[in-house]
Amino acid sequence: MARLNLLEETRFEKLAVSVYKDEHIASQKVARRIADIVTAKQEKGENAVLGLATGATPVEVYEELARMHKEEGLSFKNVITFNLDEYYPMHPEAKQSYVRFMDEQLFDHIDIKRENIHIPDGTLKKEEIADYCLDYEKKISEVGGLDLQILGIGRTGHIGFNEPGSAPNSGTRLVTLDDLTRRDASRDFGGKENVPTKAITMGIGTIFKAKEIILMAWSKKKAPIIRKAVEGEISSNVPATFLQLSDNVEFILDEDAASELTRFDTPWLVKDCNWTPQLIKKAVIWLSETTKKPILKLTEEDYNSNGMAQLATEQGPAYDININVFNQLQHSITGWPGGKPNADDSQRPERKEPSHKRSLIFSPHPDDDVISMGGTFIRLVDQGHDVHVAYQTSGNTAVWDTDVLRYMEFAIDFKTSIGEDTSKFTAIYEKMREFLKTKQPNDIDLEEIQEVKGFIRKTEAIAGARYAGLKDDHIHFMALPFYETGKRKKNPVTDKDIQLTMELLQKIKPHQVFAAGDFADPHGTHITCFRIVLEALKRLKKTESWVKDCWFWLYRGAWEEFQVHEIEMAVPLSPQEVQRKRHAIFQHQSQKDRPVFPGDDEREFWVRAEERNRETAVKYHDLGLANYEAMEAFVRWDY
Repeated sequence: MARLNLLEETRFEKLAVSVYKDEHIASQKVARRIADIVTAKQEKGENAVLGLATGATPVEVYEELARMHKEEGLSFKNVITFNLDEYYPMHPEAKQSYVRFMDEQLFDHIDIKRENIHIPDGTLKKEEIADYCLDYEKKISEVGGLDLQILGIGRTGHIGFNEPGSAPNSGTRLVTLDDLTRRDASRDFGGKENVPTKAITMGIGTIFKAKEIILMAWSKKKAPIIRKAVEGEISSNVPATFLQLSDNVEFILDEDAASELTRFDTPWLVKDCNWTPQLIKKAVIWLSETTKKPILKLTEEDYNSNGMAQLATEQGPAYDININVFNQLQHSITGWPGGKPNADDSQRPERKEPSHKRSLIFSPHPDDDVISMGGTFIRLVDQGHDVHVAYQTSGNTAVWDTDVLRYMEFAIDFKTSIGEDTSKFTAIYEKMREFLKTKQPNDIDLEEIQEVKGFIRKTEAIAGARYAGLKDDHIHFMALPFYETGKRKKNPVTDKDIQLTMELLQKIKPHQVFAAGDFADPHGTHITCFRIVLEALKRLKKTESWVKDCWFWLYRGAWEEFQVHEIEMAVPLSPQEVQRKRHAIFQHQSQKDRPVFPGDDEREFWVRAEERNRETAVKYHDLGLANYEAMEAFVRWDY
């Protein structure tokens, strides 16, 4: 019976899928599977042949294998490896090469024989590639084929570098990379223009020959493509769908990557549900959007015709369910994000007392505050609350080199105009120019350049906060150590990051904390900064009495927005407030027109923010609520 229930839950899924709580647990499971293959082969006196992948997805798998070698004595002397792909052209010593990646992540930490490592050669002449690829296939066959192939998945649905249009029987070959793939790699190369346009990759046909195939995916940004790969029709437009044809494949996912699979996203379509208030809210909003009818116009027939008969039967009548969900949404809307004084707050998202709150806004980068919650920021100040803003990092990697020279030239001209000696400034300026002439993508800037970039972003942040109405002594620059590496890759969080955050919290003793919950941030700074604030609050909660009255609100906006069923506070903005928010964002001139790290969204940040805020307002209106110009959304985090 349990097996039948599982089949019903997964009937939309066309291949085997295992879901784990997080990527750490999932990575350990995959590493153990690999280790079991290696040891089983050792016991037989045979070689284990592994197909390996690169990118962020398998990093923890490789860390765990290296740990097993060091602490458990797992030997790799009988292991032969074949990597999926390599950029072309690419020198093996380049920072972005997969040879270097595999050495740093795995091979330098285990006892594998160097002659047993095979990675496509990115230094070949073009006329040599075809024969080389045939030889690569031959070598795999000569050692008995791949015992296990591990894969990641790109947002185009590519496996290896088999981009849309690849054939299911394709072999190892030279391919042209999709534009989205190159955009996703742009951070590693210091810009998309530096990413190679081609790569050498194993083919889908080569991958299919493996005795076992494991595809791994973590994070919500992979959820849409995972749903297509697992539940969609087989198509060369999504090469990963060809894996549905294999009996030996398993997708191993964390909960975020699996979140858009039907059994998790709309479970009422596949099984009877335990109808919690949150699930009811989500389902009714989904039904309203699916039928394109306001919530209060949904009927019993709408429920019955869209897989929600169980809800109507158990919790109905339908109109009572509609009213309940409609009221929840209505009560989430407030023009008083700090609470409305002298009002009944039983149906409001924030408390009325104290009427004047201390509010602390944490901003991971120097512009996230105004981009993501600029309207609420301004309203909190206008309504008389004691508002502070804390910029957690300098954001100094996200400034164009040309801006550095321009600001230095301004400083030299200004000092000259008032008769001051400029010799030291000029010497530093010339040093910068010489460095920038030969600077390569991802080179670490001179310390002086890092400082100027940090100064640029600091002065912009001050201008933005002042525009929102803050006094200078309410503007705090934290420069958390994890970020200040001068590199795009940051250091691990340490206790110093948390202690600095605790000290600021203790100084202000806020009634409200706002922090970035935009975990889709492709650079990872948002979630890192969130975890620091969360840990600081948890520690303080054990010893500080004021923390029990401190509410923790999350905002989004720079990269994505909360889904409507998640929103617990929606702050409507008038046309004038939208314009004020826009002008606050405009203070960040170095990020305007063309930011250094735009992510996958080429729109300017102020455009993204306005359109997302308007989309939220439209969604509320389509559900049957008032028609506002825009809305900023928040979720309260229980710590």
